[in-house]
Amino acid sequence: MDATSPHDLIMANRVTDTPVFNRAGDRIGHIDNLSIDKVSGQVVYALLSFGGFLGLGDKLHPLPWDRLEYDLEKGGYVVPLSKEQLEAAPALTRGDLEDLGAGADWRDSIGAYYGSLGATPF
Repeated sequence: MDATSPHDLIMANRVTDTPVFNRAGDRIGHIDNLSIDKVSGQVVYALLSFGGFLGLGDKLHPLPWDRLEYDLEKGGYVVPLSKEQLEAAPALTRGDLEDLGAGADWRDSIGAYYGSLGATPF
């Protein structure tokens, strides 16, 4: 989160639907949901949504939370990735959401993908 933010904490319902931009300033999607570790309470992934029609048929892209940087001027999050890089990232359907936290498969595939882009895997 940007250090110039007036608050250190934010309610989850204020994060959902927040726009996500690339570094060029292009809006590439929005935060659909958050994945929170049950034990630590830490947000692990922001589930990025883009594409689809009226929210139907779109895929959700689990993006490591630490890859997001809040930009007050844009009123949204900025990621150091292009839309094409995010489209190629591991994705799931709404029906797959329960599998995200079930075992290491998703964590490993997400870590391998973002790590290959120079992003720090969680």
